Amino acid sequence: MEQNNQHIRIDHWIVAILLFAMASIAFINVLSRYLLHFSFAATEEITINLFVWITVIGSGIAFERGGMLGMVTLYNVFPKKFKKLVILFSSGLSALLFLAVDIFMIQAIYQELTLFHATSAALAIPVWIYYIGVPVFSVFVFAGIYRDASTKLDGLVKERSR
Repeated sequence: MEQNNQHIRIDHWIVAILLFAMASIAFINVLSRYLLHFSFAATEEITINLFVWITVIGSGIAFERGGMLGMVTLYNVFPKKFKKLVILFSSGLSALLFLAVDIFMIQAIYQELTLFHATSAALAIPVWIYYIGVPVFSVFVFAGIYRDASTKLDGLVKERSR
């Protein structure tokens, strides 16, 4: 499987930037505790929420690379005609799972905007701002599921032509 390294992958850049931000925040907090004997309360709040966003984007990257858990041994014994159905079914279930996550997160965002108006403990930021990253970044999950299924289906076509 060849990858075209000529194009910029926005999901990779977002993960790199978020990871850099998390490491920088943690480093500054460690220095602050060591040198000033003072800890910034907001650092934990920010890093936890950035970690959630990175996890969502990373799930899409993992899907694309075939890094998500699967029952490969069982899949390998299926006849080639049935493998296509299994790929489509598995991809459909994965997409449905993330669609359900998105629906619940959108409901939570709506409730925060209309009913609760909760703010975060350390920075007093409306919590919906932290929540919104999940449905927005799940675009990369759906893209990863699609790319994984396409790669697997293309592999089946190439196997048949041999």
